[in-house]
Amino acid sequence: MSAEPQRMVVPDGVTRQRADKILAAHFPDHSRTALQRAFDAGLVLVAGRALGRNDPVSTGDTIEFTMPDVVAFKVRAVEIPLQILFEDEHLLAIDKPAGMVVHPGVGTREDTLVHALLAHCHGSLSGIGGVERPGIVHRLDRETSGVILVAKSDAAHRGLAKAFASRDVVKEYLALVAGVPHLASGSIKKAIARHATKRHRMATPTEGGRPSHTDWRIEKSWPPHATLLRCRIHTGRTHQIRVHLSSERHPLLGDPIYGFKIGQFPFAVPRVMLHAARIAIAHPVTDEALDIRAPLPKDFNAAMAALAALPAAKR
Repeated sequence: MSAEPQRMVVPDGVTRQRADKILAAHFPDHSRTALQRAFDAGLVLVAGRALGRNDPVSTGDTIEFTMPDVVAFKVRAVEIPLQILFEDEHLLAIDKPAGMVVHPGVGTREDTLVHALLAHCHGSLSGIGGVERPGIVHRLDRETSGVILVAKSDAAHRGLAKAFASRDVVKEYLALVAGVPHLASGSIKKAIARHATKRHRMATPTEGGRPSHTDWRIEKSWPPHATLLRCRIHTGRTHQIRVHLSSERHPLLGDPIYGFKIGQFPFAVPRVMLHAARIAIAHPVTDEALDIRAPLPKDFNAAMAALAALPAAKR
């Protein structure tokens, strides 16, 4: 545990309030999760007695607590080149390449974004919850390229989590989809849930599911084969853009899970053609307006060049 206990005297006007709420209100620099870990470890005391989270405290009680040590994340640092879009002492924005897994898991190798971040940041990562880990509060699928934000400090982690939870973030993606929509733009508001029988997939059920909202507009088209769409998501559901566009009969190129017909397309598509192009957000610590953009990767540009090269008669 920490060698420096912290103390507070419960102020006037407090009668039998929960200990965890009192500490959270008076020590905003500590996350609720970290404080809960202190309670669970028996590190929150009144008169030498360990308090539970729900135990009441009143005016005049002296609460003494220590925070649990930060435990090293059990993944080794690996030097992997990263494309940095923004960095300061609190926040890091990465242009993640297609094919890179964000978090290690069963079947992954030592080439995930987490491995790379541990090397790049040399330990200066968020320790929320008592575990030293990269403060990733949103994710990109393995095949999706583009902007991903990482908290280097606990304050940034809490700020990012709050912004994403309250949807105070602009998230724009570029998607190459099959076919050409009849309209120049549109909005898809369909609930998303786990597929009833294919558990690795998501679906738009007729009943139930979580509310989901995607706006889109055409950036460029190559009739009748494909269209480049700019999509803005107002919710962050798993596979949201893939599911929504597939439900409109415009699956992403390279995405057979959601309806793309590989053998029926004029050329080979290297991956699911989705790119996180832009995140606009207030800096979680300084409140500076940030507008972070990732350029289109080479495989996107190559696919668009291949579409432009198709004979006019086939468009």
